[in-house]
Amino acid sequence: VQLQASGGGLVQAGGSLRLSCAASGRTFTSYAMGWFRQAPGKEREFVASIRSAASTFYADSVKGRFTISRDNAKNTVYLQMNSLKPEDTAVYYCAVDWLGDKLRRGDAGYWGQGTLVTVSS
Repeated sequence: VQLQASGGGLVQAGGSLRLSCAASGRTFTSYAMGWFRQAPGKEREFVASIRSAASTFYADSVKGRFTISRDNAKNTVYLQMNSLKPEDTAVYYCAVDWLGDKLRRGDAGYWGQGTLVTVSS
């Protein structure tokens, strides 16, 4: 199983980026999929997760600015990030697990490699 994250880059504060994470090796249609991030010198933290359009969770720090979505046909999860702030600078990781609570605790069974997001002020 592989989770391939992409879409990171350098953006000015107030800008937008869209991260993608494509899974291969198995189908995760009914699994919880999510995003975490780790800023320099800080611990990894939960950002958002989704099982279905009706079941999404967000960290308070990104509510109203980030939107998580998924395309089950493509086995892919997305993170649309708007109104980016310098404090959003981090390496972003995608994760997948059958149990949503387990994923949100950071104990997901599958992890992708990170993609770096840098927000300049």
